[in-house]
Amino acid sequence: MLSNRKLFLEYLAQTSPSPSMLEVEKAKGVFIYSPSGKKYFDLISGVNVSSVGHSHPKVIEAIKLQADNYLHTMVYGELIQSPQIKFAELLISYLPDNLESVYFVNSGAEAIEGAMKLAKRYTGRTEIISFKNAYHGSTQGALSIFGGDYLKQAYRPLLPGIRHLDFNDFDQLQRIGPETAAVVAEVLQAEAGMIQQQAGFLEALRKRCDEMSCLLILDEVQTGFGRIGSMFGFESYNIVPDILVLAKSLGGGMPLGAFISSREIMEVLSYSPELGHITTFGGHPVCCASGMAAMEVILDEDLVHCALEKETAFREKLKNPAIQEIRGRGLMLALDFKNKEFMLRVVKCGFEEGFITDWFLFCDTAIRISPPLNISYDEIEEATLLLDYCINKVKSQ
Repeated sequence: MLSNRKLFLEYLAQTSPSPSMLEVEKAKGVFIYSPSGKKYFDLISGVNVSSVGHSHPKVIEAIKLQADNYLHTMVYGELIQSPQIKFAELLISYLPDNLESVYFVNSGAEAIEGAMKLAKRYTGRTEIISFKNAYHGSTQGALSIFGGDYLKQAYRPLLPGIRHLDFNDFDQLQRIGPETAAVVAEVLQAEAGMIQQQAGFLEALRKRCDEMSCLLILDEVQTGFGRIGSMFGFESYNIVPDILVLAKSLGGGMPLGAFISSREIMEVLSYSPELGHITTFGGHPVCCASGMAAMEVILDEDLVHCALEKETAFREKLKNPAIQEIRGRGLMLALDFKNKEFMLRVVKCGFEEGFITDWFLFCDTAIRISPPLNISYDEIEEATLLLDYCINKVKSQ
């Protein structure tokens, strides 16, 4: 009989020539366990998905309760389903007044696609602007606004009417003009290696969008739900988007995305033509139940405010001179070694010694630190000791 390792390579489509190949037996809290029983600190939360840890009992309970009632019943938007209503109500209660209508989808990329369509339909314009070194998904529309050439060069032609600006370049905001339907931005550029705004840049971006009567779409797929010290990242920067995009931790470990806007803007998808945006599984009732339970855990355990305190704990304990810079905010951090080979060896050592991390699409010299929000201070202590051990081990080789 073939091993799971060989079956994985034989039957599953691969995304790269070198997957990590760690076999998962179970996952609980901040740990992933292999079939041998070895535990690994999950220091990236499945790339910001498992914000309340793996298999949180309240999330698992919500999933089981909803699964006992019903699974999929009908394409999104046709039937009244309580999990969708309750979760949308909870989300809206924590959002500004203009973000009052939720469209549930399956993923961040699909939410970006919906937001782009919505902006074009509402404004009657066709140009979409995004920023260099930004990642918004791998579908063709999302790939079109992707902020780099390497991963999309083989798939051209992509969408026309796309323009890319440099993040934090105030002068380039003047390129947003009367033909622009929307600007898509992150409040913190994750895949660039956790690049924050220069003071006032996002406010200037918001102002320019208002001047040109175009929509501001904020991609908070990674920064949402307490990750950077506020329930939604834009709250930390004194701006409000016209369209908010959520996914990853939105589903509490289940596949779920959403784009959220005002009723006035959102209703244009419902006429001329009707069914202007359609999804079969978007807002799946089990995913909505899971996501709502996870958000309630974040609220009940006050994990939003803890993120900044835990950032401080990581920064205080990661003083190794090989770390040239620590960037980011809250529990979205990048440890930059300024050397790709060194970084790769630290990642490899992590898999050997018991922690999981990775690097960034647009920064191949830094590793990602974005553990579950409910990681304890004792677990931070243990994880940083492992990190320091691996850094020193690589230094000595």
